[in-house]
Amino acid sequence: MFRPKLFTLLRTYNRATFMADAIAGITVGIVALPLAMAFAIACGLPPERGLFTAIIAGLLISLLGGSRVQIGGPTGAFVVIVSGLLAQFGYSGLVWCMLMAGVLLILFGVFRLGGLIRFIPFPVTTGFTTGIAVVIFSTQVKDLLGLQMEAVPADFIPKWAAIFQSLETVSFSAALLGVGSVLIISASRRWCPRAPAMLIAMLITTAVAVLFHLDVETIGSRFGDLPRMLPSPGLPGLGTLDWKELVPAAFTIALLAAIESLLSASVADGMIGGKHRPNTELIAQGVANIASGFFGGIPATGAIARTATNVKSGARTPVAGIIHAVVLMLILLLFAPLAKMIPLASLAGILVVVAFNMSERHHFASILKGPRSDRLVLLLTFALTVLVDLTVAVEIGIVLSALLFIRRMAEIANVRVITDAVCGDVDSAEDPQAFALREVPRGVEVYEVEGPFFFGMVDTFWNVLGNGAKTRPILILRIRHVPAIDATGLHVLQDLYKTCLKEGTQLIFSGVAPQPRQVFIKSGFLEIVGPDNFCESIDLALERARVLLDKSNK
Repeated sequence: MFRPKLFTLLRTYNRATFMADAIAGITVGIVALPLAMAFAIACGLPPERGLFTAIIAGLLISLLGGSRVQIGGPTGAFVVIVSGLLAQFGYSGLVWCMLMAGVLLILFGVFRLGGLIRFIPFPVTTGFTTGIAVVIFSTQVKDLLGLQMEAVPADFIPKWAAIFQSLETVSFSAALLGVGSVLIISASRRWCPRAPAMLIAMLITTAVAVLFHLDVETIGSRFGDLPRMLPSPGLPGLGTLDWKELVPAAFTIALLAAIESLLSASVADGMIGGKHRPNTELIAQGVANIASGFFGGIPATGAIARTATNVKSGARTPVAGIIHAVVLMLILLLFAPLAKMIPLASLAGILVVVAFNMSERHHFASILKGPRSDRLVLLLTFALTVLVDLTVAVEIGIVLSALLFIRRMAEIANVRVITDAVCGDVDSAEDPQAFALREVPRGVEVYEVEGPFFFGMVDTFWNVLGNGAKTRPILILRIRHVPAIDATGLHVLQDLYKTCLKEGTQLIFSGVAPQPRQVFIKSGFLEIVGPDNFCESIDLALERARVLLDKSNK
């Protein structure tokens, strides 16, 4: 359940591995610097909050995590929900949400739910990821163009209305730096793919702003100087906040952290040929988010782009992630005073690139060409993320996906009477279990159920069983193609058995799969019906029917 990769890999650790990890850790630490500050600013917080998160959470995720090369820290996935929480509950409410989310993540790991996260429907994750990208872009237009706006509305449509009304206040200098950042990043990635493109863009645009004395808003002009040390650990008071109001947001943070971290770890596995430990990773994510709250940070998770950079830079063990956190700490200690000169337009340009990269545009277009139900889930999740709230989008997206899946399962499930198949309707000449090859004794009614026997097919079952015009002495229920049964399905069969008792009909089951058999045994249903009435094949079921008919005729 909890076996950190670091402690496993340290048994064979050597100097060559350390040198590879050191180079990778330094590289990804430099790459993480502008992103950490940019994500915090995008949330509406001072840039140091992002650095605190990258240092504390990044250290703990690497120290305790279940992936060899995972890099943790603030990510774009949380920008939407964090900014909404800050507007509604303030920073103290955000911290308490992080603490609850951390506890939930630890519980996810303790109860071994790491493997279940992959069952979040792909249209849901694509919908809210693309929605987050659109929202991030919309929050950066003001700084990207240097618009003079007193207050930016929180809601998407009013925000864009206010932006269009303020276009006449565009700052040429800010737009030059913002668009320049985007172009420098694009050029660096094309011509020097191993170079830290975002850091290069931030340094060049900052140098241009300082050398030419451009009149643009900077980190210093908006937030003042960055602190040079981590804050003392502590927690804000709840004040007048009701913790019950924070639970839905905490659950969303936990779910997003789980999805993002395990997705990032899976991507890393594909790059290095390894295999992460999902439950250990979830526990580490929980501890990291709790610690981030204690040190004045924001929610953290596995960062796919930084993890990929870590792998491409030669990382072999979690030591690289630890070195990445140490590098950020040294930068904070030595160079924090210089950060006040960084133009906000430069960081906005960096986030525009982040939003474009996380937009999932290819997957979005692919799903739109797929089944109608997937299109519905995708578009609804996307629209709710952009126009309403990420928490609502995730909840409704998952519920709608589950309902549509249930409908699909109900559609493929089938119940049919096959007693008369022997008269000429052949199931399959190649199938040795084909019913048409058997002789059905007079007085025996045979029905076959196919597909999962769950609450979604109850109506279908009773509609078919209710169409039996006459009562038969023996009813055989063939369920060889029923892979699973739920509590509702069991209840239906119990009611069927009671009805058979009243009508004097003997109920026999044929071809029971392992999962339904276990359900029958644990519930006592097998003993009630009688073990002899559960037959492994249709031949044995028909033979059992003949024996019972002979007894009743004597």
